[in-house]
Amino acid sequence: MCNKLLDSTNCSEHEGELFCKVCHARKYGPKGYGFGGGAGCLSMDQGEHLAKDSEGAVNHAVQESKAFAKAPEGEGCPRCGGYVYAAEQMLARGRAWHKGCFKCGECSKRLDSVNCCEGPDKDIYCKVCYGKRFGPKGYGYGQGGGALQSDITCANGEAPRTTVIDTAKIKAPAGQGCPRCGGVVYAAEQMLAKGREWHRKCFKCRDCTKTLDSILACDGPDRDVYCKTCYGKKFGPHGYGFACGSGFLQTDGLTEEEISSFRPYYNPDTTSIKAPAGQGCPRCGGAVFAAEQQLAKGTMWHKKCFNCADCHRPLDSVLACDGPDREIYCKACYGKKFGPKGFGYGHAPTLVSTNGESTISYPDTKPTTGTKAPQGQGCPRCGYAVYAAEQMISKNRIWHRRCFHCGDCRRSLDSTNLNDGPDGDIYCRGCYGRKFGPHGVGFGMGAGTLTMA
Repeated sequence: MCNKLLDSTNCSEHEGELFCKVCHARKYGPKGYGFGGGAGCLSMDQGEHLAKDSEGAVNHAVQESKAFAKAPEGEGCPRCGGYVYAAEQMLARGRAWHKGCFKCGECSKRLDSVNCCEGPDKDIYCKVCYGKRFGPKGYGYGQGGGALQSDITCANGEAPRTTVIDTAKIKAPAGQGCPRCGGVVYAAEQMLAKGREWHRKCFKCRDCTKTLDSILACDGPDRDVYCKTCYGKKFGPHGYGFACGSGFLQTDGLTEEEISSFRPYYNPDTTSIKAPAGQGCPRCGGAVFAAEQQLAKGTMWHKKCFNCADCHRPLDSVLACDGPDREIYCKACYGKKFGPKGFGYGHAPTLVSTNGESTISYPDTKPTTGTKAPQGQGCPRCGYAVYAAEQMISKNRIWHRRCFHCGDCRRSLDSTNLNDGPDGDIYCRGCYGRKFGPHGVGFGMGAGTLTMA
């Protein structure tokens, strides 16, 4: 229209003709004063002053019929058959297309790599046309409706028909098919339970036929599948209200014989299963299985046997004390039986004595039978072996807890008041000071002179 030179930035095309953007808007854009020029109202200028023909358009370009070189069969553009050069190629289905030919085969909409769909007929389509032509049919399908529509534009006037194949009729070898119908299970419809393959349509609760998935399915002992509710009713504990929010169990119409038949039988008395000598529970001699074992002194005990030998209080790894008689005790009984003795010991925070002498005594607490430990390996005071539950350590030597007392006043010691003497014995602070400390009038008694006491 205006013979303005064009480039890629100001060029507009319409039906094979080139226009600048202003003339294109004049001829084909909305009309009204100032439209597109920043004014608030539209212009009715259609460019008649630029037109010299009655049609209103003057084309000064030489129109020649398009001529292009045909490519060999299968090598050119799939739509026009011409050679495709790198500057204009678009790729789809593993072949190069002209940019101008890269459009929907149905509605001729321009395509790109985002909205291009490759059809089974070796053509390309936009997503809408692909869905209409090859997608599922039914009222409203793919258009926001809740039901499918029968778009018969591509089905020769007839709605597409689907064939439903009953896979249960295709029988599998015994033990290899679906456990419910016996048919062959293909990968597209298989569901797994207990290492067996089921049809998706057969993967339902045996009792209420509720459709199951990997979260709801429960494998029953009868090699069938159930929902959680039916599994609980059939194989769970029974009684009025059980699993229904109340505090009583319900029998759900089952007789006592039926309930008992569902329960697995077990023998609670494990002492009847005797273990080889020295390998079973030290108290009852029965075999100890992993589900009930308790460990003490390198031996395995039954959980029901793991109690104090005196008061029979149930024990655990924190409360148990291994005694020198190869039995186990609670801490209180161990202290009474093997701990230090004295008036008020273990019954009051401090020991009581009216005469000022030590109240701690060890009557018959040291072992008197058995072999002593090798020289230098046992308790330095009694010479017998020291076990982990009662050991006390000083200067890299191990003592019995009952032997860990002052060599003079026999006061019980711990890590806070322990003093190792040069004679190899242990003392409290007072006795250590009197025996090995400096001597002189008043030393350690607040006076400024030492005493020779």
